[in-house]
Amino acid sequence: MSAPRCPQCAQPCASPRLLPCLHSLCEPCLRRLGPPEGAPGAARPVLCPVCDAELSLPAGGVGQLPPDCLAGSRGRAAAGCDLCADGAAAGRCLTCGLRLCRFCCRAHRRQKKTASHAVTELENTKDCSQPGKPLLCPSHPTEELQLFCEQCDQPVCRDCVLGRHRQHPCDFAANVIHRHGDALRELLQSSQQRMDTLEDVLSQVDEMGVAVRSRAEAVATEICLFARGYVKAIEEHRDRLLKQLEDLKVQKENLLHLQKAQLQQLLLDMRTGVEFTEHLLMSGSDVEILVSKGLVSSRLTQLNSVAYSTHPSVDDRIHFSPHERAGQCCGYEVFGAILNKVVDPARCTLHGEGNGARQNQLSGFTLLCRDTAGERLGRGGEAVRVTIIHKDKRDCAVKPTVCDNGDGTYCISYSPEEPGLYAVCVCVKGQHVQGSPFTLMVKPKFREHQGVFHCCTFCSSGGQKAARCACGGTMPGGYQGCGHGHKGHPGCHHWSCCGQVKESSECLCAPPSDASQRSLLRTVAL
Repeated sequence: MSAPRCPQCAQPCASPRLLPCLHSLCEPCLRRLGPPEGAPGAARPVLCPVCDAELSLPAGGVGQLPPDCLAGSRGRAAAGCDLCADGAAAGRCLTCGLRLCRFCCRAHRRQKKTASHAVTELENTKDCSQPGKPLLCPSHPTEELQLFCEQCDQPVCRDCVLGRHRQHPCDFAANVIHRHGDALRELLQSSQQRMDTLEDVLSQVDEMGVAVRSRAEAVATEICLFARGYVKAIEEHRDRLLKQLEDLKVQKENLLHLQKAQLQQLLLDMRTGVEFTEHLLMSGSDVEILVSKGLVSSRLTQLNSVAYSTHPSVDDRIHFSPHERAGQCCGYEVFGAILNKVVDPARCTLHGEGNGARQNQLSGFTLLCRDTAGERLGRGGEAVRVTIIHKDKRDCAVKPTVCDNGDGTYCISYSPEEPGLYAVCVCVKGQHVQGSPFTLMVKPKFREHQGVFHCCTFCSSGGQKAARCACGGTMPGGYQGCGHGHKGHPGCHHWSCCGQVKESSECLCAPPSDASQRSLLRTVAL
């Protein structure tokens, strides 16, 4: 039975140990791995030679990495007989720990030296792959690891329990394996579901790659049909457009290839972790599972926390406009251009947002979308999101209406129900545009105010500021002369008791008469 080989040196593994990425290397290779030893007590980063993952070795060195207890059984289809090496193992001697085929089992019971040994049948693959050799404590080499320290989360021996783990809660490995094994199985199930999602995303990426290539070919055909109408100039223009299309296709495919490579690497890492965990739970003994549990849980948790997009990173929006002016080509004005302008939220601008608003009145402003070059987009269809929230009343929000004009502009209208300061956010494709967010001041609404003035009480009083309106209010504020030149005339800008000026084209200081008494409708601010 050949011994497992180290993936770094390709030699039989000598004391293989597990890296945090769940790959196993022999101890000599681990000691040669990475840069020279750093400062005492500091973890030093290394790269795994198998998956290129950046890892940190423990501060205590390679010796602090857990041993790979299943390195010998991993990768074998089935365990063979340890005596004849010809048949498949069907039983195991509990006394000497050997795996035996059916013929050797019968011979083992008949031989005088081994007739008293207890030989049991192997019922499953896990029993078949177990080495049956006890794991010894690294601190006490003569003691077997039979207990588990809950506080330190590691297997221990009896001497450890009597020593530095005296006050720690400890129990036999057989008593705690069910709880820790179930936790690993739940994590394994979550990882398997994540692998299915990754495979679906990869399938979508492949499909999008086909769609991009198909769309590019369709546009190329359309360009060729259009170019046949012109002889030399149009043929040259066609070649230029095809090159531009090819560059665009390559750009999109490169982005898709990059996303695919990242997803494939994540899927490979997930598959490695899942296969290792499955093998550990199926083939490892209780102590072996507990030895590797910490690293396995950490690795699977790390992989499950990696963020990735569930959609392709680009779309297949490649359009050809045969009526778009394309400038001069060989002295001829040519038409036809590839439309691939992408809106740039950082270059989009707002217009009319600083005009303010009035309570219960319809107000609005305009959004102008531009591309990455700062040029105005001549089309609509962008994802525009507008939120208007009261700064003092978080539960008070205004629902705006966004109207797409189809020419790169969007009209945003709203009608606030409460006065005060509002925070307005305008986002395109989830990003703020220029000037967003901004503060909107909503003034109180107007109310109709009935004030009966005797040819303007303010004028008749000679401009006294203490004069009272017919409603009983005092008239604050100033006045301007109307140009009539009579003494004490305050002017034609008359102030109501509520502070709202009322302009009139005629002088209101005419001599009082019954006919001159008027009922003036004043619109004033609250």
